[in-house]
Amino acid sequence: MKHQWKNLALAAFILAITTFAVTTFGCSGKTGSKGKTVDIELWYGAAVTEAGPPPADWVAYQIIREKLGINLIATALPSSETDQLQKINAAGAARSLPDIFMCGEQAFKLLSQQKLLAEVDDMYAMMPNRSKLMYDKDSRTFTTINGKSYGLAQPGSIARNEGVVIRKDWLDRLGLSIPKTTDEYFAVMEAFTKRDPDGNGKDDTYGFGAFLETKPMSEGLGVRFDPFFGAYGVAGTWNLTAKGAGLNIRKPEYFDAMTYVKSIVDAKIIDPNWLAYKKDDFRAAWKQGRYGIFREQNAALHLQSNYLPFDNNFPDGDLIVIDPPVGPNGQSSTGVYEQSYRIYCLSAQRANEKVKVNGQQYTKKQKIAELLEWMSSDEGYYLLGYGVEGVNYVKDPKTGAPTEEGLPDPKLAWTKSSVQPLTQLRNMVYYNGDAELATRYGPYVTEKSHKEISPLKTLREMQATPWTACNGVAKLKQPTADIERFYNQGISEFLTGKRPLTKDAWNAWLEEFDRVGGKAWEDECLQIARTEGILK
Repeated sequence: MKHQWKNLALAAFILAITTFAVTTFGCSGKTGSKGKTVDIELWYGAAVTEAGPPPADWVAYQIIREKLGINLIATALPSSETDQLQKINAAGAARSLPDIFMCGEQAFKLLSQQKLLAEVDDMYAMMPNRSKLMYDKDSRTFTTINGKSYGLAQPGSIARNEGVVIRKDWLDRLGLSIPKTTDEYFAVMEAFTKRDPDGNGKDDTYGFGAFLETKPMSEGLGVRFDPFFGAYGVAGTWNLTAKGAGLNIRKPEYFDAMTYVKSIVDAKIIDPNWLAYKKDDFRAAWKQGRYGIFREQNAALHLQSNYLPFDNNFPDGDLIVIDPPVGPNGQSSTGVYEQSYRIYCLSAQRANEKVKVNGQQYTKKQKIAELLEWMSSDEGYYLLGYGVEGVNYVKDPKTGAPTEEGLPDPKLAWTKSSVQPLTQLRNMVYYNGDAELATRYGPYVTEKSHKEISPLKTLREMQATPWTACNGVAKLKQPTADIERFYNQGISEFLTGKRPLTKDAWNAWLEEFDRVGGKAWEDECLQIARTEGILK
């Protein structure tokens, strides 16, 4: 322990010298003077670590200083997570954390325990535009400890990018409405199976299509069946709420959901190949018009190359996103998801420090909120994310997305490596917005049917449906091969009739599950969830 503290002390000393050098001789412009500006020290996660920091004459420094009265002192954190943690921990030990800094989950946990992070609940109201774009309920919950938020968590990867899809043209042909409840779903699936919805005179369609796609947070039947389990409040493997924490298979509602899914299997309104299909088979089947309801991902459904076979086969076909079914108790969920976040924290020591800017008194927290709100304005977003309009990018007239086409000097495009120092802070403004995703999911007109399709619009429709957050599930211990095999095989056997789906048989299976290690696995995971603060 003594050696550890000596190392931290040495690291803290080196950090203090480095911070002094950056502050005094750094590349962010003049320091504040006579109360006209305030120094805000930022440690950021570089978008491209090998590209180098923004130059001293970066236009953003000047705008931030002139418009906000902030002299921004920006320092890139090391690219290695281990080195980031060491740098931040050393600063914490030396009580020299910067005003605002990117913070990994491990550092966040340690610094919050040491009470070195400022509360940020009051900041959300100070930056309404940014809060609306980045900090939803799940985000705020992610950094909440004992009822108080200690970090600003903005989204990382794209989440909730799947949805329930239906053949709208089949509904129209049969004179049916979009189903909403589990009963209505069943009726529509039955009609799709028995009433020749494609009008070809053949018995070759099914109401529902799926395959077994299990994941660490969706054991059992997997994500393709999640909308049916979501109707009973038991989507996914785990319930990670403080009140109902544990495996969903132990809840009475899970048995009810199994009973509903078995009714679909028994009625033969699901494509009978669901047990044999792999992902490619599943996708080939809906493109061949085998079924009318299924869960799919936005790009797999509507990217031009993926949609082309369906469009060629069914130019009058119409695949639309609908809400997942509502169950008997009013519950509904497309499935479970885990959102990754990039966390920025404020130093508790500095956040409430009084500063004077242009004759007015503020706290540093207030000025940081102004800075972040400006970053999420149109000016800040495009400047930090793409550079100077007309020089580094132009906006596509149709989508509004930044593009290189038509630039006076293509060598200055924001995507070029020589220009990337100008967008090193883009991870502080990106939020998976339309401008970012339009180049990936932009609209197009189909070749055969001449319909306009927008994978981005499809994504937004999918994200707008009900979902169940399962943040932190990746930290839980994975089941052993034996437990996972028993779990998945048992669920399938109940649906195929190899095991009778009765409450006695179900309870007997749960007891057997515990004997092969299921209870011990659950207990260990719940202990991890409590220790890591996952339960909300």
